[in-house]
Amino acid sequence: MIRTERLELVPWDDAHVDAVVRIADSYRVWLNLRDTFPHPYTAEDARGWVAFNRELEGPAQNFALLRDGELIGGAGVEPLEDVQRIGGEIGYWLGEPYWGHGYATEAVRALTEYAFSEMDLMRCEAGVFGYNLASARVLEKAGYAHEGTLRRAVLKDGRITDRLLYAKLREE
Repeated sequence: MIRTERLELVPWDDAHVDAVVRIADSYRVWLNLRDTFPHPYTAEDARGWVAFNRELEGPAQNFALLRDGELIGGAGVEPLEDVQRIGGEIGYWLGEPYWGHGYATEAVRALTEYAFSEMDLMRCEAGVFGYNLASARVLEKAGYAHEGTLRRAVLKDGRITDRLLYAKLREE
């Protein structure tokens, strides 16, 4: 478990299934995430996600975000492979009622420190769709630097857009 001023980041479990379906089954949430994040989001999807995370070895990689015991979203860090194995990719999402309150920035800061200390990563990176400037701002406030723009690199919901690449190094 990771604690911040307002949040707890805890491993996913069966107790989160109903709540995650309620807040994740949103077109606006899905629009800002990879297509591997289902839409519509069903109880079967949620149970599969919990089961997947139970099977991962090593330090926890994906967390339910709780505020006062209530599920508000999720965040994780996926270790990269091969020659990039010193890094990880950060991902995060919030249910719509929780947008604009600084929770994502708080979670990204805590998860980044966890990735550096518990997962022994040297670098964390995150990609943001070009139209999601709020998410880009989250990363900037969490100390990530914009490293570049991958032009016309993403196809989401029939729309081609840029992918903004952000990163933070352990020594920063």
